[in-house]
Amino acid sequence: MSESPPTLHLSSGPHIFSGRSTAQIMWMVNLSLLPALLWAWAVFGWPVLAITASSILGCVAAEYLACTITKTASTIPDGSAICSGLLLAYTLPPGISIWMPFVGGMLAMFFCKGVFGGLGYNIFNVALVGRSMMMTTFPVEMTTRWLTPTLGMGKVDAISGATALAQLKAEGHDGLVKMLSIVADNIQLWFDFFLGMRSGSIGEVSVLMIILGAAFLLWKRIIKLYIPISIFVGVALMSPFSAAPMIYMLGGGIWLGAFFMATDYVTSPTTPKGQIVFGLGIGLLTGIIRNWGGYPEGICYAILLMNILTPALNDWFRPKRLTADGAPS
Repeated sequence: MSESPPTLHLSSGPHIFSGRSTAQIMWMVNLSLLPALLWAWAVFGWPVLAITASSILGCVAAEYLACTITKTASTIPDGSAICSGLLLAYTLPPGISIWMPFVGGMLAMFFCKGVFGGLGYNIFNVALVGRSMMMTTFPVEMTTRWLTPTLGMGKVDAISGATALAQLKAEGHDGLVKMLSIVADNIQLWFDFFLGMRSGSIGEVSVLMIILGAAFLLWKRIIKLYIPISIFVGVALMSPFSAAPMIYMLGGGIWLGAFFMATDYVTSPTTPKGQIVFGLGIGLLTGIIRNWGGYPEGICYAILLMNILTPALNDWFRPKRLTADGAPS
């Protein structure tokens, strides 16, 4: 009796199983995002929760629609749609109309993820595509609906009105100094920016809360520091061209983007060298857009532009594998 031929199994990498499923990773990321959400709710009030819920519902609805059209099993339980909804909400002004995040979430999930084949096949960060779509569709709401930070029921001495980066862009250093004149001294200024008592998007205002969430992901070994540190280095190199370098480093969405968006497994390089180049590119592009572009913030478009280069970076910095006799394969 002849032996049956061997069966050849082909699959794409990675081939090493870490013991965690995609769903487990996604839900841990969602958990790490909660401190920033709770802080935003504390300083901006109940609209924050409504906006976040609207964004999540839009993403989940689009995920359900995509699965229904393609006749595949629902991927909603893996938590990726909820993660995209959270991150999209975190990039929005806390005073935006509640129905708009629903539209942005649906458009982003369907056209950036659904039509490409679902999780693992999208080439751009879903949340940032949603924000870009909303900037184009609702430009006034996206650039004017900032709220004065509050804590409990009373107002606090905090930066309000336009964001610091927008003021710096519009009126330069003198305009920023006038805007920040309500702050008693530099120590209070840095404290307000680090803690989150300032105007800004929902999830980006508190550097401290973002760091706490990122520390949890680092502890669980879900993310590494190659990309975030490279981004901070790139932005720091561009900060001397700004009239207020410290505001430059603490303001805007740099911290949220560096830890939670640029580190997305699907849209970032897989090797350390590729990740370093990826992060430096994001940081430098962020500075170029801020300093010489027409837009006060740059991290969103910088990440999307570098997402385009991810396949090339994976090819340029392929790991060297060894054959059985030790020679490069």
